[in-house]
Amino acid sequence: MLLCDIGNTSYHFFDGKRSYKKNVLDFNPQEITQTVYFISVNAKIKQNISSLNNWIDLSVLVNMSSYYESMGVDRIFAIEATSNAIIVDAGSAITVDVVKEGKFLGGFIYPGLKAMSNTYKNISPALDYEFNFDLELNTLAKNSQDAISYGTLKLLHTEVLSYNLPVVLTGGDAKYLKKIFKQARVDDKLIFKGMQELIDKKL
Repeated sequence: MLLCDIGNTSYHFFDGKRSYKKNVLDFNPQEITQTVYFISVNAKIKQNISSLNNWIDLSVLVNMSSYYESMGVDRIFAIEATSNAIIVDAGSAITVDVVKEGKFLGGFIYPGLKAMSNTYKNISPALDYEFNFDLELNTLAKNSQDAISYGTLKLLHTEVLSYNLPVVLTGGDAKYLKKIFKQARVDDKLIFKGMQELIDKKL
């Protein structure tokens, strides 16, 4: 079975053993002849593959009554794989979703780490720093790099931990956030687990 999470920049595949990515700019989905179960936040690609009979859109199987209309399908499938946690998906945006006793309570969206870093750089070249993920979040900063890092990371850290739930990190930048959410669990296949669970229930 081949699963695929289609984003704005890549096709992210999982074959049950390994995951790999293909760039949306040069990958042709017609190259795959086996059945692919997919979700997509990329409307253009979703439209283009709608005529391919071996690409099965799992999003049509979701009971949307628990979610809001404009919610990204990738967030929904991460939630479907979770019963009691706060999910932090660190990609081009950082999405945070609260799930308690199997129920989605709501969430929020934060700029991704790269986007936030570029924001500071655009204000002034003097603020062009990489985030310091090793800083102490209980101590105010005394240099520019740590001041920028603290301003961004402390806010996210405090808000996430305020819900008193286990933290699950996923997405491309999860490895960086793991440094500040030391007790969190990293699960880079969380969305695929949600997809598999829905397949097992509905197909």
